[in-house]
Amino acid sequence: MSTAHAVVLLSGGLDSATVLALARSRGLSCHCLSLDYGQRHRVELEAAARVAASLGAAEQCTVQLDLTRFGGSALTDSAIDVPTDGVGTGIPVTYVPARNTIMLSLALAWAEVLDAADIFVGVNAVDYSGYPDCRPEYIRAFETMANLATRAAVEGRRLTIHAPLIELSKAEIIRTGVSLGVDYSQTISCYQADAQGRACGACDSCRLRRAGFEAAGIIDPTPYLSR
Repeated sequence: MSTAHAVVLLSGGLDSATVLALARSRGLSCHCLSLDYGQRHRVELEAAARVAASLGAAEQCTVQLDLTRFGGSALTDSAIDVPTDGVGTGIPVTYVPARNTIMLSLALAWAEVLDAADIFVGVNAVDYSGYPDCRPEYIRAFETMANLATRAAVEGRRLTIHAPLIELSKAEIIRTGVSLGVDYSQTISCYQADAQGRACGACDSCRLRRAGFEAAGIIDPTPYLSR
């Protein structure tokens, strides 16, 4: 019996690494998709390659799509500063317009080519920064669309979008990953990590990551520029 294939969106961050480990634990042959969209923290792509190799992915593919042409986010427009004054309310300027829709669409295309019925994504609706494309209703809507839009689904092979972390706290995610052997020192979550992968320690993503390790009672292996 052949091994089933899955596409895993892999940013190189804590959440996506955990999702890859979960998919691998199900015995799936995982094809990891990363997106080089001109993000400020491009060093995360190096982390994605490390994580894919260490967790036994079948392959890791990086697609280039320059979203800096549109801007509109602190992650794609150098004129917009990454906020460092704490996690606030509302949708922050680090939201990248349509990013998850773009990445899931690319994953959907690759899944059809691979005859894969499963796509995994590390979105989270608990410890997150207010992004609208991290909500359960968004994932459900995209799955519905995917099964209307693809030849595979029309011919009887439905596609499932898996978001196994969506209702977990950051601490629960970390504990899950540790139990599956994820080496979080290989991951990068910071929105403005330097070329050596050192995290700023002040952006929303750094604050959520650090708080998650503290709540989990696990030593945070992240190299921070400031504590």
